[in-house]
This record gives sequence, C-alpha cells and structure tokens, in this order.
Amino acid sequence: MTTPDHIQAARELLAFYAEAGVDALLGEEPVDRLSAAQIESAPAPEPRTELPRPALPLRAAPEIAPGAPATPEVAVMAAREAARSAASLHDLRDILLKFEGCALRTTAKQLVFADGNPQARVMFVGEAPGREEDLEGLPFVGRSGKLLDLMLSAIGIDRGGAYIANIIPWRPPGNRTPTPQESQICLPFIQRQIELANPDVLVCLGGPSTQTLLGVKEGIKRTRGKWFAFHTGTREIRAIATFHPAYLLRSPLEKRFAWRDFLAIKKALGAS
Repeated sequence: MTTPDHIQAARELLAFYAEAGVDALLGEEPVDRLSAAQIESAPAPEPRTELPRPALPLRAAPEIAPGAPATPEVAVMAAREAARSAASLHDLRDILLKFEGCALRTTAKQLVFADGNPQARVMFVGEAPGREEDLEGLPFVGRSGKLLDLMLSAIGIDRGGAYIANIIPWRPPGNRTPTPQESQICLPFIQRQIELANPDVLVCLGGPSTQTLLGVKEGIKRTRGKWFAFHTGTREIRAIATFHPAYLLRSPLEKRFAWRDFLAIKKALGAS
C-alpha cells in the first residue's frame, strides 16, 4: 500500500538522482554494476580506432621581398658604411641615388641633394625638402627658399656664396615631419656631406636640424644665436642655430632674432 510517506520519499530520491546527474532510466530493477559477476559478464570493449589526424602545415619562415626596406638598425649601419666610402660629394650623391635603406626614396619624386657652391665657406642645413623642392630636385626653392635668399642677400651672400642641403634628401609624404628613424638613417650622409664640403661656418636651420646635427635637447628658441662646435672627424667647425625660414613665414615677429643670427654669421665669416 502506497502511503504519502512513500510518495514523499520517492520524490526526494528522484530529486537526489537529478542533482547527481541521473537523467535516464535503463531498467526496472537496480543493478550493481561494480559487482564481480557484472564485471566478468560484461562484454569486452571494442578496440578503439584512432582516426588519422590531418597533418598541420609547417610554418615557413617569412620571406623578404627583394628591395624591401631593412630594419632601422641595419639601415643605419648600411648608411654609415656607404657614407664612409664616398670620396667626394659626387660619389656621395651617386651613393644616395642607389641607397635603399630609407623608404622615403620610394615615395619622393627624386633626390634633393644640395644647391649652391660646395666650395663656399658657409653651409646651411635644413630638415627635409618640401613639394617644390621635390619637383625641382633642389633644396629651398619654395617660399621659404625665397626668404632664405633675401636673408642671405642682406649680409652680402647669394646662392653662389653658400652651400645648402637638408638632413633628409627625400621629401616625406605630405610634408610630414620625418620620423626619428628616418633622421638617424640619413644622418651619416649629411655628416659626410658636411665633412666633404668642409665649410668654415655651419648654420642649422630650425630645431630638428639643430638637435640632429648638434645633439642638443633644447628647443630652437633656447639654442638659436648660440655657437657650437661641430666635429667632422678631421676638424672642428663653428656651428650656429637659427630659425627655419618656414617658421619665420608663420611668425614674422621672430625675424628680428634671425637678423641678429645672420649678423653673427657675417661677423664669423669676416673673422675667419
């Protein structure tokens, strides 16, 4: 006779089974499957067949396309070796035309090496060419170049009496600021260019040129008008920092300070 207590016990047992994970009924009678009789009468398990695993493709080493730019460290080392091998400015220009360590050469129209007289006693170095310079292949031929010509003429110098170049001889896309890696890759070439030109006075136009060539940390407003020593490896050249003409076009009030710097340049050339 089924009593309410039996029903309640059955419900509690089913709840226990459910919590234990039992969700299917295999037979009407309970079976002790761990007994010796059950273990002996159980059929032997069928041998398990391993399905062949698909072979994983071997990971090949990344291929480097011919002519691809090297890492910055390798490019700097290559630039140092190449610049050191240049015996003349003509050699240096030819080396730069073939140098593939700087990716800027692939986006620029042409190399912008230098302008003016390589025998001049004063050399001006900017940061990088712009659109007009990239089109003509000469540095400082745009608006900032015209202003530089006026500043030179004010102290009695024309392009025939100066040598003009940039740290980076290729125009960055969109006239963007060159990256530190690009500047370091091109640095050995401009250093060798200064050494071969061998001027008496070196003028750094703008903060990037001053910081890269002279190794200073301060901005151009603190360094302009100050004299530094630039060592070429064979001699020491007097170097001075001043504002870039492009900056003076945006900030014409600063021209009075640039004028003082150019008077100092004129005085140094006269003294030497």
